[in-house]
Amino acid sequence: MSNALLQPMPEVPGVEHIYVNAGGLRMHVAVSGPEDGPPVMLLHGWPQHWWLWRNVMPNLAAAGYRVYAPDMRGFGWSEATGRFCDYDKRNIARDFIALLDTLGIEKVRLAGHDWGGFAGFLLSMMAPERVDRFLVFNITPPWLDPRPFNLLAALKALSRLGYQVIMSTPGLSRVAQAGIGRPFFKDGVTKGSKTPEIWGGGALDTYLNQFLAPQRSTATKFLYRNFLVKELPLIQLGKYMPVKLTTRTKMVFGLDDVAIDPDVITGDHSKYATDFSVETVEGAGHFIIDERPELATEKLLEFFA
Repeated sequence: MSNALLQPMPEVPGVEHIYVNAGGLRMHVAVSGPEDGPPVMLLHGWPQHWWLWRNVMPNLAAAGYRVYAPDMRGFGWSEATGRFCDYDKRNIARDFIALLDTLGIEKVRLAGHDWGGFAGFLLSMMAPERVDRFLVFNITPPWLDPRPFNLLAALKALSRLGYQVIMSTPGLSRVAQAGIGRPFFKDGVTKGSKTPEIWGGGALDTYLNQFLAPQRSTATKFLYRNFLVKELPLIQLGKYMPVKLTTRTKMVFGLDDVAIDPDVITGDHSKYATDFSVETVEGAGHFIIDERPELATEKLLEFFA
């Protein structure tokens, strides 16, 4: 099976592309902005790749930042390794720490969305000396306050996780991403957006065509199976990350997220983080970067200043 991505690289004016060895992983990184500018790293989520930040990177570069948007292990144009353990989110955070080492970056302004945001939390907790500040969009933090069992709440949570079960199941995952289930996959992403028109003009295929390559649909399977089987149980027990988040961190959360309960985001996080704030956004959903790139740019420039 080929490890190549079955589509050409999208072009964005002012963005260059490099390939580096980050701790043994061949990683693709989109780069823009002046070489001597303060470094910023933007981490994409699923089912996207670096192109998520296409409408953000030029504005950050124009403000003088040196912007790096890497493709996560297994996605976009980065190497897709084949072991289940490779897609443990702590291992993915280590990939990004290794990338900082390779690029010679001592400290970075960090942003992430979805699984890129989750990895950003872990990076900030594992190597706080490497992160100046962290802006995160629409993902749960790697902690969760235990709650008394509530059947209605449990059923609601299960319905939100249903797609993850499909994506983590051998055979079914591949069929959903690249077989007869692909139309339903595309329909699910579209209906999961507050503004489904953002996926017109081939934008959705620019993301989803990566999963036609078997190793990349396998990366999805391992990404979600790690979460459901290994990470989520530890999070629920309060044993996933034993250290407190000390990096200055802000969450920008679109309230119309179909995958994440806003109550998880808007609660009290002081037990787990020393400097963590939340800003909610009406009229935005889970795919807030694609839906509202001008808002994302505004929040990044404001927080990074």
